[in-house]
Amino acid sequence: MTSATPADGLYVGLISGTSADGIDAALVRFGADASDTGCRLEHGITLPWDPALRARLVELGQGGDARGLDEIGMLDVQVGEAFAAAVQTLLADAKVDGRDVRAIGSHGQTVRHRPAGAGHDGAHPFSWQIGDANVIAECCGITTVADFRRRDVAAGGQGAPLVPAFHAAMLQSAHEDRAVLNLGGIANFTLLPRAGDVRGFDTGPANALMDAWCLRHRGEAFDRGGAFAASGRVDDALLARLLDEPWFAQPPPKSSGREQFHLDWVEARLRGDESTADVQATLMELSAATICDALLAHQPATKRVLTCGGGVRNARLIERIAARLHGCAIEPTDAHGLDADFVEAMAFAWLARQTLAGLPGNVPAVTGARGPRVLGAVYPA
Repeated sequence: MTSATPADGLYVGLISGTSADGIDAALVRFGADASDTGCRLEHGITLPWDPALRARLVELGQGGDARGLDEIGMLDVQVGEAFAAAVQTLLADAKVDGRDVRAIGSHGQTVRHRPAGAGHDGAHPFSWQIGDANVIAECCGITTVADFRRRDVAAGGQGAPLVPAFHAAMLQSAHEDRAVLNLGGIANFTLLPRAGDVRGFDTGPANALMDAWCLRHRGEAFDRGGAFAASGRVDDALLARLLDEPWFAQPPPKSSGREQFHLDWVEARLRGDESTADVQATLMELSAATICDALLAHQPATKRVLTCGGGVRNARLIERIAARLHGCAIEPTDAHGLDADFVEAMAFAWLARQTLAGLPGNVPAVTGARGPRVLGAVYPA
């Protein structure tokens, strides 16, 4: 594929993240008529998963085994159909004809992430996202780009995070050191120094453990506003046991997921007499501590942290992060032209645009890949 200038126009980005709390679909316009950042969110929606399908995807994502090849094949199609339905709903809501959309960038749903050194034998790293792009292209009649992570893994990288290239294109400043903090199921940073290489890495859990604990003990999919955590107290001894996880001390590049951080991991570190509210408060402090420790270790001169992802709406979590980062401005990416709820979906629209132009989508300094790579496979309309 030869390099070209990325085509302006409308693109759709799709993602369902580690928490699998819904499918984010973003209709994005790139070009001179867009905002100062070079892109504009025309419309965004989040569609909930079918509860039974979501439960199975979460089970697989945190290390459960498939019942066989037939189940994996059917789930691949079901997820593809759900993603296609999200595109159709998005375009209907926006009153946009699919023929006016240049391409869809679909992340898919991760069912297993085993990057270098994390596989069962350590010798065959992989990252696996399902959601058949053939189904999306066929149902929507729009060229679809998918399977973004595996080329980076094949090139020796982690396959994640992939959004730093987009963050750098849209949010880097020549006047101050910035960091973009994505608070999804897993937290990750993009470090944007005034001068020097863009870097990025996962820091550990953001919402995944809190959401899972809240669902188990409150029957609610997430801790709205951090109220459950605020009702408890941090258990310092438990926090110390959680922080003793060797993964936190590993240097970047690194990435993680539900395979690493799930409720079995938490329960193995409980004494058994903790209150459920105290555990929730401690899981929140774990997220805040590992996020802030990572930033202070790798870009201590950061002046501004731009937040995005579902955790932005957890006021208590943002307060705990701010308390640990004295003198650092913390604000959502909305203040810089990117809707905090849809930054990741917008990033996959941008990655599809990069792929169709034959341009790299990864940042080797972030993922550890041997070099820049054009990511993904193209499924024509």
